[in-house]
Amino acid sequence: MKYLDSVIIDDEEKSRQTLRQMLGLFCPEVQIVGEAKDVQTGYELLSIVKPEIVFLDIQMPDGNGFDLLSKLKERNFHIIFTTAYDQYALKAIKFSALDYLLKPIDTDELKSAVAKASKQKSSQSREIDNLISNYGQKSEDQKIILSTSEGMHIIKVKNIIRCQADDYYTNFYLNDGRRIMISKTLKENEELLKDHNFIRPHRSHLINMAYIKRYVKSDGGYIVLSEGTKVPVSRRKKDVIVNFLQGL
Repeated sequence: MKYLDSVIIDDEEKSRQTLRQMLGLFCPEVQIVGEAKDVQTGYELLSIVKPEIVFLDIQMPDGNGFDLLSKLKERNFHIIFTTAYDQYALKAIKFSALDYLLKPIDTDELKSAVAKASKQKSSQSREIDNLISNYGQKSEDQKIILSTSEGMHIIKVKNIIRCQADDYYTNFYLNDGRRIMISKTLKENEELLKDHNFIRPHRSHLINMAYIKRYVKSDGGYIVLSEGTKVPVSRRKKDVIVNFLQGL
């Protein structure tokens, strides 16, 4: 068995103990080589040991997990955040295509996150760089990582014109003419982008409202976007669209 050297950084001793026990029971390939209780001790630990996985809490007494990552010169490891629900933090993590586990940690989700980390050949340095870059940025300047079979695309959210469902995949259409397909449902992307000026006028479409050119009532109703695409509007979303356009 190939062991995965790992560290746990969490300010709650009980949380560290619970995670350690769960890993021992359900993820025997994970070998804990160190623990830390805050940003400073975590920084000191990661300056000495070189783990393959870091289980990192977000909120700690002397800062957060993002602060710790920004202090490190080398981040040659896979990171799995462990946190109680924090909408802002989770969105930043999702934008960077990183893994997280909500407390209390679910056994199946833990095994899945560890299995994913063990299969990845390279570190998550680019993803972590994007996370740190987004932290504290204005909404319009934030970037999202779109992972495909060919690699990663780091895209400014404001450059996404629209998204379109394709079964369990989503096509992203960008303002430079590119189309990028990722293996996430439109519903998942709607949840991620809903606070960034996006609206879902139809079950198959998610659009950036900044690119709306006009709304046409005929033919059942549709939106014309700035690059010419016509997006249908479902009956139950017509009032939302009209109210939005009237507010411009």
